Amino acid sequence: MTKALLAIDQGTTSSRAIVFCPQGEVLACAQKEFEQHYPRDGWVEHAPSDIWNTILEVCRDALAQAEINPSDLIAAGITNQRETTLIWDRNTGEAVYPAIVWQDRRTAAFCARLKKEKKEALVRKKTGLLLDPYFSGTKIRWILDNVEGAREKAEAGELLTGTVDSFLIWHLTKGRVHATDATNASRTLLFNIHKQTWDPELLELFGIPASLLPDVRDSAGDFGHIDADWLGAEVPIRGVAGDQQAALIGQACFSAGMCKSTYGTGCFLVMNTGELALTSSHNLLTTVAYRINGKTTYALEGSIFMAGATIQWLRDAVKLIDDAAESLALAQQVGSRQSVYLVPAFTGLGAPHWDPNARGTLAGMTRNTGIPEIVTAGLQSVAYQTQDLIQAIQDDGLAKLHSLRVDGGMAVNDWVLQFLADILQIPVERPANTETTALGAAYLAGLGSGTYKSLEHIAELWKTESIFSPDMPEEDARSLHQGWLNALEGTKTISRLNTGCDQ
Repeated sequence: MTKALLAIDQGTTSSRAIVFCPQGEVLACAQKEFEQHYPRDGWVEHAPSDIWNTILEVCRDALAQAEINPSDLIAAGITNQRETTLIWDRNTGEAVYPAIVWQDRRTAAFCARLKKEKKEALVRKKTGLLLDPYFSGTKIRWILDNVEGAREKAEAGELLTGTVDSFLIWHLTKGRVHATDATNASRTLLFNIHKQTWDPELLELFGIPASLLPDVRDSAGDFGHIDADWLGAEVPIRGVAGDQQAALIGQACFSAGMCKSTYGTGCFLVMNTGELALTSSHNLLTTVAYRINGKTTYALEGSIFMAGATIQWLRDAVKLIDDAAESLALAQQVGSRQSVYLVPAFTGLGAPHWDPNARGTLAGMTRNTGIPEIVTAGLQSVAYQTQDLIQAIQDDGLAKLHSLRVDGGMAVNDWVLQFLADILQIPVERPANTETTALGAAYLAGLGSGTYKSLEHIAELWKTESIFSPDMPEEDARSLHQGWLNALEGTKTISRLNTGCDQ
């Protein structure tokens, strides 16, 4: 049996495990969804036991499907939903509170207070991030302040904290390793991305004891071994990255200026900026793309909270469709030149707007508006939001993009990608393997174990499946996007009125 790489992909709505051969081809895949919890408006939580149990289940299932003995695995790589935060007991491994998901907005008031106290410039200078509930630091603080006894236990050194990768590493190694990688650390509001260390000044600002935090390691490095009790044999963990950085690696965007956009639960556009940690003037984030052999590569990122989650909402909450696949036929029926706009600000607006108080709106409806038009508007919102990010990149003075590599669940929808190419007015490239997030984790594991000698070696494995070229006049694309901007301004106006502030 050719030895294989195991990619553990812990996402927002499901956990997956994919077994890859060293050439990057999928040998087997297992996936299991888990429940989303919404205890209050704007709150989103996961049960830690669901995260852990589904990961074990899919890993075992994928290995069984591939008919691979765990001892045949070269190494495992982990990629994860970023910013989602847990705190657990150092001795028992039990979480003291549910995982607070990246989409959660409960710390908006605290972030607003820090902004009022003029702390955002300090935070941004050190971390590349904005003060927003999206990131982990305020989530950690909230748990410590709102779970009885948590702060006292933390200060006594009895608790640990981390993003989902750290939680999984700790459990997979049976508590032997408490670590994260530089990409996940860079999303916490606590990590100085220039010095590549946890920042004492930020820890004090957020009131977080340093003893809770994991060791920060290279993205392709040694994270211990999966204990033999879990899969039947010890498996080295040799790669870790947050999901969007893993997708950047899976898309082989290793040169400065290369860009990818992932369409999963949210949409995340990431541009490699090389050794330069560029600061955006248009609310894009500066983040770590990856750290390999001690060398840090940076990126600019635009984060959209609702992409595939919008279609999930159309299916599950308002029940306009029974299956996500139905959206394709409805969009083909309606066509792209329609004037109904769905602004999916269900958990606030991400980049480049960063309005945690915004909520979803539907604009441009007439008596003729029905289910097909609303569903189509949901699909179109993804392209419009992507154009907002591309425009922000160009407004920052960076070179115009010549193409965009895409991946994620929505990337299998040809109608969406054609509309995306039309609105962006650049070619959109879909790779032969759209499982680029998991593939990135596998590549890191291969790099960390010596299977691949370099990033250039990995880049040679990337293949294009389809290229979608613009087929809409630029004037029409601009007109459609302007309609979106008008709808977006209406959403922002409502947000300002609801929060009683005139921004």
